[in-house]
Amino acid sequence: MWFSVIHETLYRYSVPVGLAPHCLRLTPRPGVGRLLSRRLLVDPHPIVWRDIEDEQGNLVTEVEFAGTSAWLRIESQFELETWRPAPLPPWGVLPHLPWPGIQGDGLDRYRQDNEGDTSVTHFAQTLVSQAHGDPMAFLDHLCQTLFVRTDRQIRFEGAAQTPAHTLASARGACRDLTVLFLSACRSQGLAGRFVSGYQAEADTPDGQRHLHAWPEIFLPGYGWAAWDPTHGIPVGEGHVPLCTAATQADTMPVDGGFYANGVTATLDYSVRIATA
Repeated sequence: MWFSVIHETLYRYSVPVGLAPHCLRLTPRPGVGRLLSRRLLVDPHPIVWRDIEDEQGNLVTEVEFAGTSAWLRIESQFELETWRPAPLPPWGVLPHLPWPGIQGDGLDRYRQDNEGDTSVTHFAQTLVSQAHGDPMAFLDHLCQTLFVRTDRQIRFEGAAQTPAHTLASARGACRDLTVLFLSACRSQGLAGRFVSGYQAEADTPDGQRHLHAWPEIFLPGYGWAAWDPTHGIPVGEGHVPLCTAATQADTMPVDGGFYANGVTATLDYSVRIATA
Protein backbone atom coordinates (compact mmCIF):
# COMPACT_ATOMS: atom_id res chain seq x y z
CA MET A 1 0.00 0.00 0.00
CA TRP A 2 1.22 3.50 -0.88
CA PHE A 3 1.00 5.65 2.25
CA SER A 4 1.57 9.43 2.42
CA VAL A 5 1.56 11.49 5.64
CA ILE A 6 1.87 15.22 6.31
CA HIS A 7 1.83 15.86 10.06
CA GLU A 8 2.12 19.46 11.30
CA THR A 9 2.58 20.37 14.97
CA LEU A 10 2.60 23.97 16.27
CA TYR A 11 3.26 25.05 19.85
CA ARG A 12 2.62 28.73 20.62
CA TYR A 13 3.86 30.43 23.80
CA SER A 14 2.48 33.63 25.37
CA VAL A 15 6.01 35.07 25.53
CA PRO A 16 9.29 33.95 23.96
CA VAL A 17 10.74 30.98 25.83
CA GLY A 18 13.94 29.00 25.87
CA LEU A 19 13.33 25.63 24.23
CA ALA A 20 14.71 22.56 26.00
CA PRO A 21 16.19 19.66 23.99
CA HIS A 22 13.47 17.72 22.18
CA CYS A 23 13.12 14.11 21.04
CA LEU A 24 11.06 13.65 17.85
CA ARG A 25 9.60 10.21 17.12
CA LEU A 26 8.01 10.85 13.75
CA THR A 27 9.90 8.55 11.37
CA PRO A 28 8.44 5.15 10.34
CA ARG A 29 10.10 2.19 12.04
CA PRO A 30 12.51 0.12 9.93
CA GLY A 31 11.00 -2.97 8.36
CA VAL A 32 7.46 -1.63 7.92
CA GLY A 33 7.98 -0.92 4.22
CA ARG A 34 10.05 0.89 1.61
CA LEU A 35 10.56 4.57 2.42
CA LEU A 36 10.10 6.56 -0.79
CA SER A 37 10.66 10.08 0.56
CA ARG A 38 11.22 11.77 3.91
CA ARG A 39 11.26 15.41 5.06
CA LEU A 40 11.35 16.78 8.60
CA LEU A 41 11.24 20.55 9.19
CA VAL A 42 11.77 22.27 12.56
CA ASP A 43 11.34 26.01 13.21
CA PRO A 44 13.21 27.63 14.87
CA HIS A 45 16.12 25.83 13.29
CA PRO A 46 18.00 23.66 15.82
CA ILE A 47 21.68 24.21 16.52
CA VAL A 48 22.09 20.44 17.12
CA TRP A 49 20.39 17.71 15.07
CA ARG A 50 21.02 14.00 15.67
CA ASP A 51 19.29 11.12 13.88
CA ILE A 52 19.71 7.95 15.94
CA GLU A 53 18.21 4.51 16.44
CA ASP A 54 17.28 3.89 20.05
CA GLU A 55 17.66 0.61 21.95
CA GLN A 56 14.17 -0.48 20.91
CA GLY A 57 14.79 0.03 17.20
CA ASN A 58 12.93 3.34 16.83
CA LEU A 59 14.32 6.03 14.53
CA VAL A 60 14.57 9.16 16.68
CA THR A 61 15.61 12.75 15.93
CA GLU A 62 17.18 14.68 18.81
CA VAL A 63 17.33 18.48 18.50
CA GLU A 64 18.69 21.33 20.63
CA PHE A 65 18.04 25.07 20.36
CA ALA A 66 19.66 28.41 21.15
CA GLY A 67 18.02 31.71 22.05
CA THR A 68 14.29 32.16 22.59
CA SER A 69 11.16 31.73 20.48
CA ALA A 70 7.41 32.29 20.79
CA TRP A 71 6.68 29.12 18.83
CA LEU A 72 7.90 25.66 17.89
CA ARG A 73 6.73 24.31 14.56
CA ILE A 74 7.43 20.76 13.36
CA GLU A 75 6.35 19.39 9.99
CA SER A 76 6.88 15.72 9.19
CA GLN A 77 6.29 14.43 5.66
CA PHE A 78 6.94 11.00 4.20
CA GLU A 79 5.81 8.59 1.52
CA LEU A 80 6.05 4.88 2.17
CA GLU A 81 5.20 1.66 0.40
CA THR A 82 4.02 -0.57 3.24
CA TRP A 83 4.48 -4.34 3.35
CA ARG A 84 1.86 -6.84 4.42
CA PRO A 85 2.79 -8.50 7.74
CA ALA A 86 3.61 -12.20 7.78
CA PRO A 87 0.63 -14.50 8.44
CA LEU A 88 -0.23 -15.00 12.10
CA PRO A 89 0.27 -18.43 13.67
CA PRO A 90 -2.85 -20.59 13.48
CA TRP A 91 -4.85 -21.51 16.54
CA GLY A 92 -3.68 -24.59 18.40
CA VAL A 93 0.06 -24.13 17.81
CA LEU A 94 1.27 -22.13 20.83
CA PRO A 95 1.21 -23.38 24.44
CA HIS A 96 -1.94 -22.71 26.41
CA LEU A 97 -2.29 -19.65 28.64
CA PRO A 98 -1.33 -18.47 31.15
CA TRP A 99 2.39 -18.43 30.33
CA PRO A 100 5.03 -18.39 33.07
CA GLY A 101 7.49 -15.51 33.00
CA ILE A 102 10.62 -16.44 31.06
CA GLN A 103 13.78 -15.05 32.60
CA GLY A 104 16.66 -13.85 30.45
CA ASP A 105 14.81 -13.48 27.15
CA GLY A 106 15.13 -9.67 27.16
CA LEU A 107 11.37 -9.13 27.36
CA ASP A 108 10.94 -8.54 31.10
CA ARG A 109 10.16 -4.84 30.62
CA TYR A 110 7.28 -5.77 28.30
CA ARG A 111 5.72 -8.10 30.88
CA GLN A 112 5.71 -5.59 33.72
CA ASP A 113 2.33 -4.05 34.43
CA ASN A 114 2.51 -1.30 37.03
CA GLU A 115 -1.19 -0.50 36.57
CA GLY A 116 -2.44 -4.07 36.77
CA ASP A 117 -5.77 -4.58 38.56
CA THR A 118 -7.71 -7.62 39.72
CA SER A 119 -10.69 -6.58 37.61
CA VAL A 120 -8.54 -6.66 34.46
CA THR A 121 -7.01 -10.00 35.45
CA HIS A 122 -10.48 -11.48 35.99
CA PHE A 123 -11.62 -10.07 32.63
CA ALA A 124 -8.62 -11.64 30.90
CA GLN A 125 -9.09 -14.98 32.65
CA THR A 126 -12.71 -15.08 31.49
CA LEU A 127 -11.66 -14.54 27.87
CA VAL A 128 -8.89 -17.14 28.19
CA SER A 129 -11.45 -19.66 29.43
CA GLN A 130 -13.79 -18.83 26.54
CA ALA A 131 -10.84 -19.30 24.16
CA HIS A 132 -10.05 -22.68 25.80
CA GLY A 133 -6.59 -21.40 26.72
CA ASP A 134 -5.41 -20.93 23.13
CA PRO A 135 -3.27 -17.75 22.87
CA MET A 136 -4.26 -16.85 19.30
CA ALA A 137 -7.95 -17.41 20.01
CA PHE A 138 -7.58 -15.28 23.16
CA LEU A 139 -5.89 -12.40 21.31
CA ASP A 140 -8.55 -12.37 18.57
CA HIS A 141 -11.30 -12.62 21.19
CA LEU A 142 -9.79 -9.80 23.27
CA CYS A 143 -9.50 -7.54 20.22
CA GLN A 144 -13.12 -8.15 19.19
CA THR A 145 -14.46 -7.84 22.74
CA LEU A 146 -12.84 -4.45 23.32
CA PHE A 147 -14.05 -3.25 19.93
CA VAL A 148 -17.65 -4.28 20.60
CA ARG A 149 -17.99 -3.28 24.26
CA THR A 150 -16.15 0.08 24.21
CA ASP A 151 -17.55 3.48 23.24
CA ARG A 152 -14.52 4.65 21.28
CA GLN A 153 -13.75 8.36 21.61
CA ILE A 154 -11.23 11.00 20.53
CA ARG A 155 -9.48 12.59 23.52
CA PHE A 156 -6.98 15.27 22.60
CA GLU A 157 -5.06 15.61 25.85
CA GLY A 158 -3.77 13.47 28.68
CA ALA A 159 -2.09 10.14 29.14
CA ALA A 160 -3.98 6.88 28.80
CA GLN A 161 -6.58 6.04 31.42
CA THR A 162 -5.83 3.22 33.81
CA PRO A 163 -6.83 -0.18 32.41
CA ALA A 164 -9.34 -0.66 35.23
CA HIS A 165 -11.04 2.68 34.46
CA THR A 166 -11.36 1.90 30.75
CA LEU A 167 -12.72 -1.55 31.52
CA ALA A 168 -15.27 -0.25 34.03
CA SER A 169 -16.42 2.78 32.01
CA ALA A 170 -16.36 1.01 28.62
CA ARG A 171 -15.24 4.33 27.10
CA GLY A 172 -11.88 5.41 25.78
CA ALA A 173 -9.56 6.58 23.04
CA CYS A 174 -7.23 4.33 21.08
CA ARG A 175 -4.45 4.74 23.66
CA ASP A 176 -6.84 3.66 26.42
CA LEU A 177 -7.85 0.49 24.58
CA THR A 178 -4.20 -0.22 23.85
CA VAL A 179 -3.19 0.03 27.51
CA LEU A 180 -6.14 -2.16 28.57
CA PHE A 181 -5.27 -4.76 25.90
CA LEU A 182 -1.66 -4.84 27.10
CA SER A 183 -2.65 -5.14 30.75
CA ALA A 184 -4.98 -8.06 30.00
CA CYS A 185 -2.21 -9.82 28.04
CA ARG A 186 0.47 -9.19 30.67
CA SER A 187 -1.77 -10.67 33.35
CA GLN A 188 -1.50 -13.95 31.39
CA GLY A 189 2.30 -13.84 31.03
CA LEU A 190 2.37 -12.36 27.52
CA ALA A 191 4.93 -9.68 26.64
CA GLY A 192 3.42 -6.63 24.98
CA ARG A 193 4.40 -3.16 23.86
CA PHE A 194 2.65 0.12 23.04
CA VAL A 195 2.78 1.32 19.41
CA SER A 196 2.29 4.89 18.19
CA GLY A 197 1.70 5.50 14.48
CA TYR A 198 -0.83 6.09 11.73
CA GLN A 199 -3.62 4.02 10.20
CA ALA A 200 -5.32 4.26 6.83
CA GLU A 201 -8.99 4.13 7.86
CA ALA A 202 -10.61 7.58 7.96
CA ASP A 203 -13.43 6.64 10.32
CA THR A 204 -12.67 8.74 13.41
CA PRO A 205 -15.67 10.14 15.31
CA ASP A 206 -14.75 13.74 14.45
CA GLY A 207 -13.95 13.04 10.80
CA GLN A 208 -10.35 14.23 11.24
CA ARG A 209 -7.06 12.32 11.09
CA HIS A 210 -4.99 11.73 14.19
CA LEU A 211 -2.09 9.72 15.48
CA HIS A 212 -3.16 6.20 16.33
CA ALA A 213 -2.13 3.63 18.93
CA TRP A 214 -2.32 -0.15 19.07
CA PRO A 215 -0.68 -3.06 20.95
CA GLU A 216 1.93 -5.58 19.82
CA ILE A 217 2.35 -8.97 21.50
CA PHE A 218 5.44 -11.18 21.32
CA LEU A 219 4.74 -14.70 20.07
CA PRO A 220 7.57 -17.24 20.54
CA GLY A 221 8.89 -18.55 17.25
CA TYR A 222 7.10 -15.79 15.34
CA GLY A 223 8.02 -12.38 16.76
CA TRP A 224 5.91 -9.29 17.37
CA ALA A 225 2.31 -9.40 16.14
CA ALA A 226 -0.19 -6.55 16.39
CA TRP A 227 -3.93 -6.09 16.86
CA ASP A 228 -6.06 -2.94 16.63
CA PRO A 229 -8.89 -3.09 19.19
CA THR A 230 -10.10 0.36 18.12
CA HIS A 231 -11.08 -1.18 14.78
CA GLY A 232 -11.44 -4.81 15.88
CA ILE A 233 -8.88 -6.20 13.43
CA PRO A 234 -5.33 -7.58 13.27
CA VAL A 235 -2.87 -4.90 12.16
CA GLY A 236 -2.07 -5.02 8.44
CA GLU A 237 -0.46 -2.98 5.70
CA GLY A 238 -2.77 -0.05 6.51
CA HIS A 239 -0.86 0.65 9.74
CA VAL A 240 2.45 2.54 9.91
CA PRO A 241 4.26 2.33 13.28
CA LEU A 242 6.47 5.22 14.33
CA CYS A 243 7.59 4.08 17.76
CA THR A 244 7.23 1.09 20.09
CA ALA A 245 7.96 0.96 23.81
CA ALA A 246 6.83 -0.77 26.98
CA THR A 247 4.82 2.31 28.00
CA GLN A 248 2.91 5.05 26.24
CA ALA A 249 5.12 7.75 27.79
CA ASP A 250 8.14 6.51 25.83
CA THR A 251 6.34 6.77 22.47
CA MET A 252 5.40 10.46 22.54
CA PRO A 253 5.91 11.89 19.01
CA VAL A 254 7.23 15.23 20.33
CA ASP A 255 8.93 15.03 23.72
CA GLY A 256 10.49 18.14 25.25
CA GLY A 257 9.78 21.33 27.17
CA PHE A 258 10.68 24.98 27.60
CA TYR A 259 12.31 27.30 30.13
CA ALA A 260 10.07 30.09 31.48
CA ASN A 261 7.74 30.94 34.33
CA GLY A 262 4.10 31.97 34.14
CA VAL A 263 3.84 31.11 30.44
CA THR A 264 0.78 29.69 28.72
CA ALA A 265 1.21 27.33 25.78
CA THR A 266 -1.21 26.10 23.12
CA LEU A 267 -0.92 23.15 20.75
CA ASP A 268 -2.40 22.89 17.28
CA TYR A 269 -1.82 20.02 14.90
CA SER A 270 -3.08 18.53 11.67
CA VAL A 271 -2.58 15.10 10.13
CA ARG A 272 -3.19 14.48 6.44
CA ILE A 273 -3.05 10.89 5.19
CA ALA A 274 -3.45 9.60 1.67
CA THR A 275 -3.30 5.97 0.56
CA ALA A 276 -3.55 4.03 -2.68
